Amino acid sequence: MLLRTLIILSFLPFYSIMAQQTHGYVGVETCGMCHKTEKQGNQLSIWKGSKHSKAFLSLQTEKADQVAKEKGFTTKAADTPECLKCHVSGYNIDKSLVGEKFKMEDGVQCETCHGPGSDYKSNKIMKDKQEAVKNGLKLYEKPEEFCMGCHNAESPTYTGFVFAEMWDKIKHPLPKK
Repeated sequence: MLLRTLIILSFLPFYSIMAQQTHGYVGVETCGMCHKTEKQGNQLSIWKGSKHSKAFLSLQTEKADQVAKEKGFTTKAADTPECLKCHVSGYNIDKSLVGEKFKMEDGVQCETCHGPGSDYKSNKIMKDKQEAVKNGLKLYEKPEEFCMGCHNAESPTYTGFVFAEMWDKIKHPLPKK
């Protein structure tokens, strides 16, 4: 058992380096250039009409600041790391990975779920699903597991999470041809 633990620990630095972010964030404006048409399933409109697009704004309220204070934080909700981690895309990443059009104020945007898009944003790459995934696109067999990373009892405003019900509000598949 000790030997196994030592072997695992010896590989941790390697795994840490491999896990480091290398793809940059381009922002919803860049994604929306292609994902706004009916042909693409009006994905941008679906996001704009969702609570995800307003997630950061929800932290800029007196109510959010009160919740943060009640949880023992000394900063406003919009400045509290424990709040930001679920209310904005690209929070707490190396600034060199943030593109010109990326705005934290856009809340939970495309790249929160689909991964930083700098290396898969081109139409040429997006047309090849395997190539897009190789370049950072994230797809999920069980999206509910990803969603529950934020929609869980750790959130002070959590009242339960029925994935199927919430998925119906945010899903945005490509129309079948």
